[in-house]
Amino acid sequence: MKVHEKSKGYHEGAKDYVSGRPGYPAEAVTWLREVIGVVPGKKVLEVGAGTGKFLRTLKDAGGDIVALEPIEEMRAELVRAFPDVTALSGTADEIPLPDGSVDAVVCAQAFHWFATSSAVAEMRRVLTPGGMLGLIWNGRDESMPWVAALSKILDRREGDTPRYLTGAWRKVFPAPGLEFVGERHARNSHVGTVEQVVVKRTLSVSFIAGLPAEQRNEVESEVRALIARTPELAGGGEIAFPYETSMFAYRKV
Repeated sequence: MKVHEKSKGYHEGAKDYVSGRPGYPAEAVTWLREVIGVVPGKKVLEVGAGTGKFLRTLKDAGGDIVALEPIEEMRAELVRAFPDVTALSGTADEIPLPDGSVDAVVCAQAFHWFATSSAVAEMRRVLTPGGMLGLIWNGRDESMPWVAALSKILDRREGDTPRYLTGAWRKVFPAPGLEFVGERHARNSHVGTVEQVVVKRTLSVSFIAGLPAEQRNEVESEVRALIARTPELAGGGEIAFPYETSMFAYRKV
């Protein structure tokens, strides 16, 4: 599978991705254990593992973890942070593992990049009978006005970049040999300084990180202007950036 051109920002912004992205709520660990079956003694593959942002949550759930990531710079950050995790180079439709070799496959903040029939079939291939496919995303809670305003700054630059919010990833389902089990939603927040959770978070978005420097600086200027005119952000202290975490589960049949 060819890596999408707009993902080139991840090559350049891997370190910002680590600090600028939110983690996952406690409900995600419960979902992994109760629905996806990620428990000690089970083998789980994370496809599109990036810098390993979701690995802490997977470790909290338990299980033997394998991480698959095609982008060298992201994988290097993952290996540095989690030297005990098996990290593989590969793509969603060319997974270097045998048939029926994992009990669960999870994609965290990633499935929209490779939402194709061939990728879904490949992930099903490596699952054991009855194995689970879990998809999870953190989406911005745009019910807060300043978050909605930040989204508008981003949306003007998205072009044809694959995104969870468009819902285009749903078009590959229903998929042969997979049955939908259900979905869960939970509130989440990214707590930190405005610089970290607003500025760095924005600059870590793939299609922003991949912009020419002049355009990237223009985005940063717009974000800083939004911060300056928003009382709850202008103080520069610690804030809680609101998110909704969405989780979807499918079983191999």
